[in-house]
Amino acid sequence: MDELFSVLNNFNNFIWGYFALFIILTLGIYLTIKSKYFQIKHFPKTMKIFLNSFKDDKSKNNGLSPIKTLFTAIGGSIGIGNIVGICTAIQIGGPGAIFWTWIAGFLGMIIQYSEVFLGMKYRKQNNDSSFSGGPMHFFPKAFKKKWTAYFAAVLLSLYGIEIFLFNVVKDSISINWNINKTLLTVILIILIFLATLGGVKRVSKIINTILPFFLVSYIIMILFVIFKNYSDIPSMMELIFKSAFTPQAAKGAFAGSTIILTISMGLSRGAYAAELGVGYNSVIHSQSNTKNINKQAALSTFGVFFNTFVLCSLASFAVIITGKWNLEKNSTIMLQSALSNSFGYMHIFMPVFLFLLGYITIITIFIVGIKCAEFISKKYGRILYYCYAAFSLFIFSFLDPIKSFALMSIIGAILLISNLMAIFFLRKEINFEQIED
Repeated sequence: MDELFSVLNNFNNFIWGYFALFIILTLGIYLTIKSKYFQIKHFPKTMKIFLNSFKDDKSKNNGLSPIKTLFTAIGGSIGIGNIVGICTAIQIGGPGAIFWTWIAGFLGMIIQYSEVFLGMKYRKQNNDSSFSGGPMHFFPKAFKKKWTAYFAAVLLSLYGIEIFLFNVVKDSISINWNINKTLLTVILIILIFLATLGGVKRVSKIINTILPFFLVSYIIMILFVIFKNYSDIPSMMELIFKSAFTPQAAKGAFAGSTIILTISMGLSRGAYAAELGVGYNSVIHSQSNTKNINKQAALSTFGVFFNTFVLCSLASFAVIITGKWNLEKNSTIMLQSALSNSFGYMHIFMPVFLFLLGYITIITIFIVGIKCAEFISKKYGRILYYCYAAFSLFIFSFLDPIKSFALMSIIGAILLISNLMAIFFLRKEINFEQIED
């Protein structure tokens, strides 16, 4: 069994370290040029759409409001990857990794737009007036094969059970609060099922209730730490840009890094943090009740911007400016250690914060899995999916998280490669101009 997972882990490192990142860069640059630099050209209009969306925050029977759809999608991508993931990238690749995360975010915005646009363009309205969209609806158009719809649905169903994140959340709570792992596993599975049985609207309500308070608190604390050390900001920025293009020697707990490793860490963590190209976002955004698909697609790019340029940047700035990036051996507590210098009770706040982010991510991606299971079988899809979820979450909770991460990452890579190929094949169907606010 260990040999099998070793092979899978090596395959995962190869496919993400070379093939997947090459496709992200190539397609991202191509679409950026084709759209006449959409990310820059339409960013002011996108921000205006985002702010105006709060005025029309009404979810109708036929779907969610555009802004609630956005926050639901963000809830699924804002998670441990934005905090622990970026700290791991800096720990392995050095401070310059955040620069390449910004590159991934910039290119990811146009990939996100294209993915959501296609998901909404080919979405279908259900009998209850809600919507279903995503790769399973535009893959047959791209690949000219009907079976590709079920291929996408099966992969997204598997991806919808976040066995790795479930493991991380369970271990964090169990270790910090000394709770029996088996009991905790059962409780967490019940909490996930209670949330997701209410469908996308219940999950959206949970996210829109919990997320804002903790995000605001988190951002304020990090900004306080950064401005407390404001005199070190110039040297921090110099270190980031310098180490993005030069090899870094070992220092403290930092083992040193090559330029290629820095680039790989930054790009891969940026893609992971924003859930780029796996099809998840196109399924969620297809739930929007807006008829203007260009507007919703543009709004979705704000999620990538917020994930990479705001959350990942703040976490990286905090650990770099306080010097914790090359002192802490455990990336999980790197940010906690940086905040502890200025705030008390971080050993309580951070585990709770990570639990809530992890829980929100798990239930949001789970909803996507349910949608895909119902696409495969309207009659039995939902009930079979819950049975599969209970079995998978329970079994993998007793295995090494690295093994569950390898499986999730490989599924994500296959989804990303096939999804980006579909976007390229349907590139002439994507409209980058008719954005109204």
